[in-house]
Amino acid sequence: MLTIAARVPDHGRLVPWRFIVLEGEARAVAGDRLDALYVRQMGELPAEKGHMWRDYLLRAPVTVVLVSRPDPQAKIPVFNQLLSVGAAGMNLMLAAEALGFSALWLLKWPGRDADAAALLGVGAGEQVAGFFHIGRPAERVADRPRPALDQIVTRFAP
Repeated sequence: MLTIAARVPDHGRLVPWRFIVLEGEARAVAGDRLDALYVRQMGELPAEKGHMWRDYLLRAPVTVVLVSRPDPQAKIPVFNQLLSVGAAGMNLMLAAEALGFSALWLLKWPGRDADAAALLGVGAGEQVAGFFHIGRPAERVADRPRPALDQIVTRFAP
């Protein structure tokens, strides 16, 4: 899956992204650390939310963190580099589905908070682009409503 995810347009061959894989016991360890940080930042939580980040990382057998790391000094615009990051995320989603898995791409507090991201191995100048929870589907859920093509497509007419 990661091989497929990494095969994306990458102008300048900068590789402006990387992956952090959380699997096995590492998910629980990372989740416990995130729970402790969350309590330090937000204060005491109700008992039912005491392990919410641990539960978040245990929701699937594997969680892949997609890390954006654009090089602002490169001659390739950061915008192009960010498109490559998004393409890596979309390829990961498609690879998981094509191989019979289910994937969910989310970005929650641990990805938006610099201290939480650092606990996962995200460094300076990097940012979490998403958490990809990958496993076998228990059931197929209905797709969410999508825009009608006539609302989002125009045709160029010279």
